[in-house]
Amino acid sequence: MVIRQGPGLKFEFSAPQQILFGAGVRHEAALLAKRLALRVLFVSGSSTLRYAWLREELEENGLAVTNIAVAGEPTTRLVQQAAECARSAGCEMVIALGGGSVLDAGKILAALLTNTGDVFDYLEVVGRGLPLIERPVPFVALPTTAGTGTEATKNSVLRSVEHGVKASVRSNFLLPATALVDPELTYSMPPAVTAATGLDALTQLIEAYVCRRANPLTDQLCREGIGRIGRALLPAYHKPDDISAREDMCLASLFSGMALANAGLGAVHGIAGPLGGMCGAPHGAVCASLLAQVMEANLRCADRAADCAEMRRRYDEIAGMLLSRQNARAEEGLTFIRSLCEQMQIPGLFALGLREEDISLLAQKSLQASSMKGNPVQFSAREIEELICRAALSLS
Repeated sequence: MVIRQGPGLKFEFSAPQQILFGAGVRHEAALLAKRLALRVLFVSGSSTLRYAWLREELEENGLAVTNIAVAGEPTTRLVQQAAECARSAGCEMVIALGGGSVLDAGKILAALLTNTGDVFDYLEVVGRGLPLIERPVPFVALPTTAGTGTEATKNSVLRSVEHGVKASVRSNFLLPATALVDPELTYSMPPAVTAATGLDALTQLIEAYVCRRANPLTDQLCREGIGRIGRALLPAYHKPDDISAREDMCLASLFSGMALANAGLGAVHGIAGPLGGMCGAPHGAVCASLLAQVMEANLRCADRAADCAEMRRRYDEIAGMLLSRQNARAEEGLTFIRSLCEQMQIPGLFALGLREEDISLLAQKSLQASSMKGNPVQFSAREIEELICRAALSLS
């Protein structure tokens, strides 16, 4: 069901305490840190040379820096070891510079510096799911991709290798103190990363727009973000230094993070989470390969939605936003998204590591995912298997 937003509407909206957006705002990080701490935990991607400029700026401002490099999606083991290292170094704040995985690691590390239990104490699904009690040390997020919106969300996604799943720690405490969104940091993204992260942002905006907990604030963020991606994703893919396109994509990503944090998601993420835990496939690429299939399945089963007409109207509106044209139909939006995937060479799920023999188990795990509960149509395990198969086979 899509919520009717009439009399008696109630909702909550959470966001980072401070957002700075624009070319060059990355250089504010060291000045912010200087006012807040003496010892900083700097969380970066694995290419430390690429991020050396920020460490130099921090040290030039008199800060002692401990660096943790995150290669790929953060695991529970990496986070636990990094937290012990940061505590030993006496770190008083965390700055994370990188993609969504790096920011996820930074969030939970900021929390573990004050909440000193084991990470499994706070992790959902495979942990105890206890609430964070103490406010984290200040956390500053600098995204280098435009897609996850992690700089504006209140969860940290971790991979438990021993359990073969990805699970979250969720808390309003995980919202960054400051998000520094600098489009210039995204210029170096390879085309494949631009495509996967951009389609991840689009998925988050679409799912938040049609999900069960949509509200007037998230609706406005989704409308603005979807339109920007419709006009900017292909230009950013083909011309990495297109300033206008990169700004549009960074704004859309930020809006997608705020929207999902307050409205929720749907079946794409309900499947993508368990699949990432099972085979380690990149999250953005998985979402990109599933998006059109889930949209088509929702429309095909629209009569099972609590408000079929409203859901259908919203998918029509999404098509209009993507195409910058009034009176567009949902099927035209589907065609547009399929064309994007084809032009940007999005791989199918089999190419991303899914095995045919794992499809049934993946469908069962997806049914239990929290994101699946926000989807406007509730699917059976068999229906989920069918759309997974389509996503595995329909793309190159």
